[in-house]
Amino acid sequence: MPLVTTPAIILHAFKYSDTSKIVRLATREYGVQSAIAKGASRPKSRFGASLQVLSQGTAHLYFRPTAELQTLSAFDVAEQHPALAHDLGRYAAASALAELMLRCAPSEPHLALFDFVGAQLDHLATVPPQRVATAALAGLWAMVTALGFAPTVSACVRDGRALDEGAVGFSVPDGGFLCARCTRERTTTVLEGPDRRALEQLLAGSDELPAGWTSRHAAAHRRLLARFIEHHLAEGHPLKALAFWETAAWNGTS
Repeated sequence: MPLVTTPAIILHAFKYSDTSKIVRLATREYGVQSAIAKGASRPKSRFGASLQVLSQGTAHLYFRPTAELQTLSAFDVAEQHPALAHDLGRYAAASALAELMLRCAPSEPHLALFDFVGAQLDHLATVPPQRVATAALAGLWAMVTALGFAPTVSACVRDGRALDEGAVGFSVPDGGFLCARCTRERTTTVLEGPDRRALEQLLAGSDELPAGWTSRHAAAHRRLLARFIEHHLAEGHPLKALAFWETAAWNGTS
């Protein structure tokens, strides 16, 4: 069994037996992998405090391509992002991002997706406090796009017709904006002009505060994004970190 070395991000970790841990890793060269860190829970473990969720670094794995569980020999930490742990909104957004990578990423290696997740964790840790909410929305929409599920916002998603100015209907099942005729035939979320422009801004990757942005707008956009992810990526299965990010993490704030 060869020992391989690869950049990695710890997406999830849990105790296994009295002395070991199972970690779920996003790796640059080998995709998402599960690995056992033997002895990691012992007081004098060689892993120390390195196996923290959302840590970035280098994983040393005894790797078998056909195995469901690899063996982690060591994890060299490069960045643990203490700013994420000290701010609930930042941590919740980063956890939702990691959950999407863990649950929805393709099984084969995806270098661009791995690099994207690392960059988003860096950004969530450093963005000014007043832009954390919009940075989370922009980052998660960008993750949806990177996974191949971007919503259609340039024309009607059902018939390709041009969209009216101002308010438009957004259909989660159809995956995007609807023209006036299709809106009358479907159950939609109506986005008034400011919310439509805010969504387009977020999908373009901007985390600048949209004009007139309030906590009510932020909560509505989180609900819309969470519904979109649950329908198109999670196939109806619950995503705990996403649900926490959508509601509890913000405690009524933006």
